[in-house]
Formats: sequence, structure tokens, C-alpha cells
Amino acid sequence: MTSPLSPALVRTAHVRLSDVHVAFGGRPVLAGVDLVAAAGDRVAIVGENGRGKTTLLRVLAGTQPADRSEVRRAGTIGVADQQIPLGDQETVGDLIDLELAAVRNALACLEAATTALAEGRPGADDAFAAALSAAETLDAWDADRRVEVSLAALNAVDDRSRPLGTLSVGQRHRVRLACLLGAGHSVLLLDEPTNHLDASGLAHLTERLRAYPGVVVLVSHDRALLADVATSVLDLDPSSDGRPRGYGGGYAAYVEARQAERARWEALHAEQLAERQRLADDLSAAQNRLRDNWRPEKGHGKHTRATRAPGLVRAVHRRQEELNAHVVAVPPPPARFAMPELPQHQGTVALRAAGVTVAGRLDHPVDLTLGGADRLVVTGRNGAGKSTLLAVLAGSLEPTAGTVARARSVRIGWLGQESALPARRTAAELLELSGSADLGLLSGYDRHRPIAELSTGARRRLDLALVLAARPQVLLLDEPTNHLSATLVDELTDALHSTPAAVVVATHDRQLLRDTASWPRLAL
Repeated sequence: MTSPLSPALVRTAHVRLSDVHVAFGGRPVLAGVDLVAAAGDRVAIVGENGRGKTTLLRVLAGTQPADRSEVRRAGTIGVADQQIPLGDQETVGDLIDLELAAVRNALACLEAATTALAEGRPGADDAFAAALSAAETLDAWDADRRVEVSLAALNAVDDRSRPLGTLSVGQRHRVRLACLLGAGHSVLLLDEPTNHLDASGLAHLTERLRAYPGVVVLVSHDRALLADVATSVLDLDPSSDGRPRGYGGGYAAYVEARQAERARWEALHAEQLAERQRLADDLSAAQNRLRDNWRPEKGHGKHTRATRAPGLVRAVHRRQEELNAHVVAVPPPPARFAMPELPQHQGTVALRAAGVTVAGRLDHPVDLTLGGADRLVVTGRNGAGKSTLLAVLAGSLEPTAGTVARARSVRIGWLGQESALPARRTAAELLELSGSADLGLLSGYDRHRPIAELSTGARRRLDLALVLAARPQVLLLDEPTNHLSATLVDELTDALHSTPAAVVVATHDRQLLRDTASWPRLAL
């Protein structure tokens, strides 16, 4: 257990966004976003890929200007985004110092103020009081110890002389996350913090966030983390009035309320469609009567006979104008993932590994056999060799010892954690080359943008589409839920259960592990 952060953090933490609008290339990304959070609030930002979740975090951090907004922040801000701010030549210690810069500065100012106070300089009393308050707010004296605790809990490298270039992407992100959890910031902005954590790391992150006295704003695909941590939810997906929606009561309450609101929205829209059809029928009938020189039955006055049909037409037009003034937008259909029909390998064995090891990466020999519609979940702590094993099975990496035998005609699809897509090509071009559609994974806007301009989530969706386009008979998925929305994760999980292909999944995602609890396990 780590010691709690300073109570002064509780007094200073606060963020407020009002009517945020951001557009890229004329395309609205955020429109009318409001967010208010005080100390102790943990806000989950949710929405489909491309809805602007990362952009909103950048607006909060002050690194992304908004076209229109009112942004207020109080206290220091710590940011864990998808980019590490240092290069390969810098060290773990450099990264720690960078993330603890506010702590280092607070202690340096306090030391200078202490010297000035001892020397009796004018104004030294006030300067010392201000410097002491700043250091107390960050609990600066204990920050390095808190970082060391989190480094250990997250299984992160703690050798401060180690160059970052010798660390994997996941190791770098774990070092930076440990720094942020220990730095004592008033506000934490976290973008997909669970992507590189194992079970013990997830437990530590959950514990620290639940006890965090400041503000936490969180973007994550990890439904278990959102359920355990979030006190409120900001949903950036479309609503009946076109604006984002805020929900209190935690993630479970949000899911229930969102489903109920969607049902009401669709029902109201259906009612409007029915009313418009009725009005159209009434208008058509009235116009037909006018064309046919319609007259009411005998006994009606001349004035009535002359005006009844035109009056009906005017009444129908007035009702149509009222409907147009209060139109309910068509609920956009949710993006649906369309898993292609993958073939099943017809031989007895599609893939077999015997005594496979990779020096320094997969130390314990692995034996496995896959065939037909077999299922397998690979588990283990960070560094145990899950990604290495999948790379060996895919044929991308040669084992140091042991053998891998693949059936002569078998097609293997491998979704790694990283990809090297050509930055200047578009998704549409790559999908055309593969002879595949996007399977409902990409928006029309994203399909025609250069890969370099796509969000991390959109690139992950494209990676998945390209892997499935080859119609593999064996599907190797390394952390397949990373960067994907919760809805898509559910759809992908359902598809993996039913596909005829053999499937191997390496994951730390707690909900995915629960959803695949009946699958055989290989613990590394």
C-alpha cells in the first residue's frame, strides 16, 4: 500500500470545460462539450473511435487549442497519452525527472525560500509560506518513494541509467505511468493507461485511482476498469439533440441510462416518421379532392363548399412546419463489426510448437498444438513472452530453440500490438490491395485519410481489417482489445466465439478473460 497524497490536493483540484468545439480540416470532431470535475471525481470519457476522446484530453491538458471553448484548470496536471515525450537516447531517470519536474521545482523553490528566510531578506516570510504550500500540495518529499512503489507494482524498469531505447514500448509506458501515479498532480489525464499492464499492474492502477484525492479524467477500452473506477461518464457519441451527454452514478448506471435513452430516442423518431406519413396521406387526399372539384354533401353552405379542401391543405402544411421546427434527428445506426466467414483448416494439425524458446524473451519451453476450430488464451505477467510466442507462431520471429511446424496450406493471420503501415497511403488503398471491405471498422472519413493522420484507434481497426482480409485459418491476436471501443470489443468477442477458424488470444483485458473463461489457458 502507498501512502495517500497530500490533503492539499483536494483543495486545489478542479477542471471545467464549457461549449468546446474543435474541427479538423472543416470536419467537426467535438461540438458543444461540457465537463465539470472537482477533487475526488473520476470521469470516464467514452465513445466510438474517432469521436474525439483523445482530442478532448488534449484540450484539457492545454496542448490542443479549441475553435471555441471556455477552459479552466486548477492545480498541476499530469498526462499519460500515447506518445512518450523523450527519445531513445534518454534514460529512465530522465523520464522520471521530466514527469516529476513540478516536484523538483517545488523542492528547489522551498530550498531557496528557506535560505532567504534564514538570511532575513525582505519578503522572505511570504515567499517561504508560498513555497511550503506548493511543496505540501504535491507532497513533494515522498514523491520519489511513491514512484518507486508504483514502478515495482507495475513491473516497470527501475534502473535509472537504462536508455529508453533498450525498453519495449510497454516498458516505457509503465515507467511513465508509475511517475504520474506518484507525482501528486491535482489532475490526472489518462489515455488508455491499461494497454501495457498485466493483472497485478491493473490491480495497482485500480487501487491508486480509486483512492486518488484529485481529479481523474480517463479514456479506456477496459470495461472492468471503468466499472471499478468511474464516478461519472461523459459520452461523446451522438444523442437526440446532437450534444454529448454526461451521466452520474458510475459506469453501470451509464450503460443502463444510455440504453434507455437510445430506446426513447428511436421511439420518438418512429412516432415522427408515422406522423409525417399520416400528414403526407392527408395532404395527398386534400389535393386530390381539389383536383377532382370535390364538393361536400348537400346541405352545406356555398362558402363551406368553396373553402373546406383548401383549409385542410393549409392545416396540413402548418402541422408539417411545426414538425420541421421540432424535428428529432435520425438516430445514426451504431457501427457494426461484420466479421468475415473465416475458413477452418481441414487437416488434423494446423500449427504445432515443440520446445520453443527465445533467448531473453521466452525462457521456458512452450509446446502447443492447434487444429480445426481450437481456442487458446495465452496469459502471463509482462515480460513473460506472450507477444514473443505469437510472433514465433506467426513466423515473424525465429526461435532460439525448439521447432514450429505449420501445415503446408494453412493461412495464419497475426495481429501484433504494433504495425508499420505506410504513412502516406490511405486505408481505402490498403483495403483495395487486400481485396477486402473495411468490415464496418472504419468511418467513411477515415477510409480516405493518410494513415499518418489516423487516430490510434482507427489504425488499430485498420490493422484488424487487414488481418481478417486474408481469411486466415489460424488467428493470432495480441492484446486485440487495445484502443478499441467497448462496443466493438463486445462484437469482436462474440465473433471470436463463433468463427470456424482456430483462435489464439494473448490478453490482460479482464473482461475479455472473463468472456473467454471456457477456453483452454496457456500460462507463461
